[in-house]
Amino acid sequence: MSYVNPGGEYSRDSRYLTTRVTADGRDGFPVEPGRYRLVVSRACPWASRAVIVRRLLGLESALPMAVAGPTHDERSWTFNLDPGNRDPVLGIERLQEAYLARDPSYDRGITVPAIVDVPTGMVVTNDFSQITIDMSLEWAEYHRDGAPALYPSALRSEIDAMNEAVFKDVNNGVYRAGFAGAQEAYAEAYDRLFARLDRLAERLEASRYLVGDTITEADVRLFTTLVRFDAVYHGHFKCNRQKLTEMPVLWAYARDLFQTPGFGDTVDFDHIKQHYYTVHRDINPRGIVPVGPDLSSWLEPHDRAALGGRPFGDGTPPMPTVPEEAVPTGHTALAP
Repeated sequence: MSYVNPGGEYSRDSRYLTTRVTADGRDGFPVEPGRYRLVVSRACPWASRAVIVRRLLGLESALPMAVAGPTHDERSWTFNLDPGNRDPVLGIERLQEAYLARDPSYDRGITVPAIVDVPTGMVVTNDFSQITIDMSLEWAEYHRDGAPALYPSALRSEIDAMNEAVFKDVNNGVYRAGFAGAQEAYAEAYDRLFARLDRLAERLEASRYLVGDTITEADVRLFTTLVRFDAVYHGHFKCNRQKLTEMPVLWAYARDLFQTPGFGDTVDFDHIKQHYYTVHRDINPRGIVPVGPDLSSWLEPHDRAALGGRPFGDGTPPMPTVPEEAVPTGHTALAP
């Protein structure tokens, strides 16, 4: 399976299933607790957004989660972490089966996150950008007491603008560098990535969070790239001007979020490394997975609280992770 574009610039396939699960059910899929299954891989940054937002909002019971293994082949993600290599609720071995249940001729990416309708066994949506917004807005009736406002109406336009810039230059920018098939395409992506990171650092030097004084959707989206930076993107994708640990403001910001309940306790560094270094054989032909980096520094003091801000606004932190969703000991810097 090839990821590098031999013609030069990498272009992400964005042909997603855009059906939505909404409070009024206007697309035929109303919000109903327990009806749907959120399929994720902890390796994937796009899926990790959904894992974090679900946990911050307390949707664990309303929207149960299936965790696929960290690697996949040409066909799809598999449920090889589950007994019998099958998801215990959907009864399938591969996520591909849920996509084909939706459309037997489906020829697009078998991606995570995906929301699967349990009664029919078919994927409703894999539109990762909209999924987390809908968790905030459409699933509001089932938020936990004290859930934060991750997409407040007063800041929505600013959050959207920030998300667009971060996606183009950072979230997708690391892929544009890593999967470039020509020097010019790589250099352009590299320059855009670090120019944007520099601008974000300037912004975060005086502000604890990206938009407003609380955690929002914008912070979630930036975090999932930053937390993978040194483990994967710096070397594997050649984003090597500096490591995250060598960018003081962004490193402190990332540690602040990592140490916030709902962020670091969802991160599985083992799955992250297994995925990138094993799956991308056109970049790493022998599939050798690095042993490092040392994770203990994620728990060092960040001193970001001095900037003010209230992580959860008028809300409260989420409860501890339920045991069945805890990241295995040794896969994270956090104690079990």
